[in-house]
Amino acid sequence: MDAAVSNPAHAPEQSAAAVSDLVVIGLGYVGLPLAAEAVSAGLKVTGFDVSEHVVAGLNDGVSHIDDLSDEDVATMLDKGFSATADPLCMSTARTIVICVPTPLSSEGGPDLGAVTAAAGTISRNLTPGTLVVLESTTYPGTTEEVVRPILEESGLVAGADFHLAFSPERIDPGNPTFGVANTPKVVGGLTEECGAAAAEFYSRFIGTVVRARGTREAEMAKLLENTYRHVNIALVNEMAVFCQELGVDLWDSIAAAATKPFGFQAFYPGPGVGGHCIPIDPNYLSYKVKTLGYPFRFVELAQEINNRMPAYVIQRAQELLNESGLALSRSKVLLLGVTYKADIADQRESPARPVARKLLAKGAQITYHDPHVESWQVEGADVPRSEILEQALAEADLTILLTDHSEYRPKLLERYARLLLDTRGVLRRPEPDETPDVSGRLRRSIGREGVQVL
Repeated sequence: MDAAVSNPAHAPEQSAAAVSDLVVIGLGYVGLPLAAEAVSAGLKVTGFDVSEHVVAGLNDGVSHIDDLSDEDVATMLDKGFSATADPLCMSTARTIVICVPTPLSSEGGPDLGAVTAAAGTISRNLTPGTLVVLESTTYPGTTEEVVRPILEESGLVAGADFHLAFSPERIDPGNPTFGVANTPKVVGGLTEECGAAAAEFYSRFIGTVVRARGTREAEMAKLLENTYRHVNIALVNEMAVFCQELGVDLWDSIAAAATKPFGFQAFYPGPGVGGHCIPIDPNYLSYKVKTLGYPFRFVELAQEINNRMPAYVIQRAQELLNESGLALSRSKVLLLGVTYKADIADQRESPARPVARKLLAKGAQITYHDPHVESWQVEGADVPRSEILEQALAEADLTILLTDHSEYRPKLLERYARLLLDTRGVLRRPEPDETPDVSGRLRRSIGREGVQVL
């Protein structure tokens, strides 16, 4: 796996006992599960993070992400894992993987500040033979055009003195079926040898490794995956608006279409899109396309449609209240679920926040219920949290279900809520004692007046 050494001055002076198989930079929802899987496969792993709070917590056995418990972190520590904020750990690493955030800048383009900072830190500690892999999502060309020059400030040459590759993360927080080990891992190297080195590394703890032609192809693969979801979610979101006007039950149409065994994949409407992947990642591709001199209209249109869904939720909420002789400006509104997806605590880009902002702007009195979020702020102010679900449902003039946490059961919602707007199709799902149709959902009509599905 080691590359040819052309700069002996960079050879590490530490003892072989201090060598790590892997240093993971960034111990968030991508980096920490990666470290955990590598540790479980017997690799010696060190985690690096600039947050002293995160480092101290992990070394004390405390997890800060949904997918790993405190017990999981304790097991990692027992197997030799340690977290540090000392960049010298990289000087004795055989492999360094960058798993830092890549948010959007204020101008709407990718903010690579964390990536460039990580690359600079590696450069100051890089030794010959090291494999460096970028996993942070970004636009095609980043590994070669941005990361490579920074790493080569070390005096070492990528592809000759050290290996460089890109491998897109495929973490799905809260997914009980697919994790790091059993999700195929795409890798693309700067050179053929770099790709082979990356593939050999990941194959030590991941079942299937897929070789892309190069770093750009691997970078594009990630954006293709997320843009595919982005535009298809936008499609059903726009159809939800039209179907309401046409008197068509879109949820029933989706359930019927989903019975086709080929050529169709079901996507469902909602109050917007959340997390890092869907609302953020396609913009990296749109940014790169714009540098070529023309717009990426599919992505921009999808973004426009998905971004206007919170406003549509407010429209439907007003209509539901008006039908009962109530004004939104004088109503008590309960928001069910403020995370971006079900049964996790992750709030990144959750559509619940823009919905709440619009409700407050119209004078509504809002509270929230979420079993995974103990406190929640909107516009810098704390939103009151309801502790008892049944009581909160009964006291609210209107309940808006925004996140389909598993405890939000259809019969409970229909029984206690005065008025209910279900933006996630929970009311179309089977209770434990009900049998779904072949599509896996219930194609039933909602029975009670004042209960609607988006």
